[in-house]
Amino acid sequence: MYSEDLAQQMVWLAGLLTFEQCAAVFARIGKRHIPTSSIWRQVAAHGKRLQSHLHHAQQQVAPERLNLPAAQHDHRQRKGVSMDGGMVHIRGEGWKEVKVGAVYDVDTQLAHDTVTDELIEMPHAVNIAYTAVLGDVPHFAQALWYTAVQQQVPAAHTSSVTADGADWIWNLAADLFPDSIQIVDWYHARQHLTAAAQALYPDQPHKVEAWLKQHTDFLFQGQLQRITEPLDQAGLADHSRYFHTHQRRMQYQEFREDGYPIGSGTVESAVKQHKARLTAAGMHWSRVGAELMLLVRGAVLDGSFDSLWHAA
Repeated sequence: MYSEDLAQQMVWLAGLLTFEQCAAVFARIGKRHIPTSSIWRQVAAHGKRLQSHLHHAQQQVAPERLNLPAAQHDHRQRKGVSMDGGMVHIRGEGWKEVKVGAVYDVDTQLAHDTVTDELIEMPHAVNIAYTAVLGDVPHFAQALWYTAVQQQVPAAHTSSVTADGADWIWNLAADLFPDSIQIVDWYHARQHLTAAAQALYPDQPHKVEAWLKQHTDFLFQGQLQRITEPLDQAGLADHSRYFHTHQRRMQYQEFREDGYPIGSGTVESAVKQHKARLTAAGMHWSRVGAELMLLVRGAVLDGSFDSLWHAA
């Protein structure tokens, strides 16, 4: 038997390192031999307890049941939400998508702007909270909404959703955060612009470079018609459709001036950090095991593990 304090440290460390690395840390620093199988059993037992508590809490904050005290409405802290997905291999099922959400405060910091090449005050994500779900959009929506409520997004005076162009993300953003500014990740938009330039001038790299330089400025300035017109005229509707569809989400200069983040690197990093614990060489996860580890990993990454442990 392990004490509750030791069990807590075992589960926390397992969210940070592989089971083999955890055992090595306990042996070298803790001077205690703990088999990897014992560490996993603690994750399984206590992970289910944390999962049960979290699922119950999520069910209490369905959108129609939200009733924030008046004092919490319209706080001035700007909030941000980002969503993305990544693939993990589940034993007996193959590759499945993990949907990850990041909810954060938006703060400004002096930084180098790679778009304008200037040193300016730029928005950054701080106090980030994560949620990750191995499941469909409705299950993810419930988990994300709970995290957003905990972070007071619905009561924020201003908020934004920054993500790539996936339909499920924008449908969910419209359902959960109808008052938030929607922003297509700048770097995804730039990748689509590069693909459009290459389609316009195949095997002509110099023309691609010149067109891309000029039209990157148009993209940042929100002059989307300067991009879509030449693409439509060249019969490249497959490339122009992306910019037609997301025109209102691509007003980057306006968004930047208003203090909204135009990149979704926060959640892309979160996806990588979650996957790093589940997709290393030789790892084989059951669905149940992966779900528990995603919960523990997210709580360790955003610093909420101890409060979740004691709340459960």
